Amino acid sequence: MSKRTRTSKIDKWIKEGRGSGIGADYKPWLNIQDVSSLGRSTRLKGIKTGRQHEFLSDLERNYFYLTEYSDFVVDIREQFPLLPLEETIIIADELGIKHPTDPKNGEPIVMTTDFLLTLDKGQGVFEVARTIKMKDELLKERVLEKFEIEREYWQRRDIDWGIVTEEDIPKTMARNISYIHDYYDIRDFDSFSEMIGQHIEDLAMALLQQLIHTKENIRTVTSTFDKEVHLPLGSSLTLFYHLLAQKVIKVNMLEPINIEQSIYLDSINEVKLEQVRYG
Repeated sequence: MSKRTRTSKIDKWIKEGRGSGIGADYKPWLNIQDVSSLGRSTRLKGIKTGRQHEFLSDLERNYFYLTEYSDFVVDIREQFPLLPLEETIIIADELGIKHPTDPKNGEPIVMTTDFLLTLDKGQGVFEVARTIKMKDELLKERVLEKFEIEREYWQRRDIDWGIVTEEDIPKTMARNISYIHDYYDIRDFDSFSEMIGQHIEDLAMALLQQLIHTKENIRTVTSTFDKEVHLPLGSSLTLFYHLLAQKVIKVNMLEPINIEQSIYLDSINEVKLEQVRYG
């Protein structure tokens, strides 16, 4: 009976499209409600994919922010299943390792890799697989056994696999990206939702000119700009964060974003502004 239940669940998820698709059409194998997580589970709408992403820990979420900000990552697939199940069972048997099982019924479960990333560094598109784990967890023999199965699975597909720990994820950078992530689409904000594209672009250019030709800090400049162009209070700061998210303005992301500082001329990427479309 348990075998039929297990099979029907896996078949059901496969029929639902879990673990398949790319970009906006990808569906994670695991959703937040499917797993008990020691960390804080999170759903975030992706900039690169335009879909909701499912993260089972803070560490996964922080790594996602880095991949979102990277110029090389073109697609992000989280909770990627190692299918078919029979293959990981065979790999485990060949390695002499017990395959992960459901603690409720003892049946083998579908293993997953936290991230399957599609990269483009200008010499062709390729994929890498990354597992996210706290460093202390790597001291556990059972954790390493499961990773051996995972490593072998990806090696057979000639896909680079690696482990990412908290030491590989700059906390300040992840925090900075989390602050500006929701500002990527300026039309999500009331002040700009009904504004024509050319007007937004004109405002962006004018604000940039204000920022690079003064020693006043960002907070002061944006507050003054709101009054000058008759925008609701805080709108220009929203526009500033938007320009950061779009990388029109570049700052050292390894240091906390500080709006009490000024912006220097070399922080502005004016060419990039021409690539931002508001139409």
